[in-house]
Amino acid sequence: MLKISAFSKLSGISVKALRFYDSVKLLEPAVIDPNNGYRYYTQEQLLTVKRITAFKEHGFTLDQIKTLLEEHPLPEVKLKLADKKKELERSILEAQQQLKEIDNRIARVEEADQRQHETPITVRSVQPQLTASIRDIVPRAHLCLLLDELTKYVNSYGEGEGRDLTILWYDHGGTYTDQVELEVAVPLTKTIPSNERVNVRLLPELKAAASLVHLCSPYDDSCLAADQLASWISSQGYVRSYIDPIRETYLTSDKDIYGKMRLAELLFPLELG
Repeated sequence: MLKISAFSKLSGISVKALRFYDSVKLLEPAVIDPNNGYRYYTQEQLLTVKRITAFKEHGFTLDQIKTLLEEHPLPEVKLKLADKKKELERSILEAQQQLKEIDNRIARVEEADQRQHETPITVRSVQPQLTASIRDIVPRAHLCLLLDELTKYVNSYGEGEGRDLTILWYDHGGTYTDQVELEVAVPLTKTIPSNERVNVRLLPELKAAASLVHLCSPYDDSCLAADQLASWISSQGYVRSYIDPIRETYLTSDKDIYGKMRLAELLFPLELG
């Protein structure tokens, strides 16, 4: 007979683990001294430890190992091993999908980092785009609720997630107030039905717009980018057009936000000379 400390050294299993195995009835001591509670193991139980270790290396859970330590006909053992093989194959496929998604995230982070370090302010045109949108007058804090409502609607028609969300600011004039008139829009690949809340329409072309790609927090009540862009327009001799609303497009999807900041493009429509 071996005391638990001696058995631990021979088996390579910690005393703590042996006590845990005892508590879950995976490997119980051969004898427990009723006077002092000392646990004693036999040399034959070293084989059981080796079997437990081997099964753990194969990915079996303790409950599964407990079953495998019992006597079973070999065909039944073969079925249990085959089931474990299928389980591991599923795990491998899931891990491969996770690796693929991580690679995609890395690519998106690299793209966002590159765009952030490009020339911060440019003048460009914007092509017309089929969109679904919701226009409303709401507290600025309700912006996320509108975006969520819109994305759920377009997703119900098979228009997938991860698309750039655009906000059209109608009356804030570059400053942030409590109640704002705005329109949230998401691009579509096909025409879907409108309803009393969602309008499917062609977002019009902007022949010229001042563009500023910047990092912003969706949770902040103010953003310096609008003031920066307005000052640049004035300094360069351009004239802002008030026919079309200011547009702000989130270039970072919700799931790609790390920390509080997300990449966005602010667009001020310009008058053509």
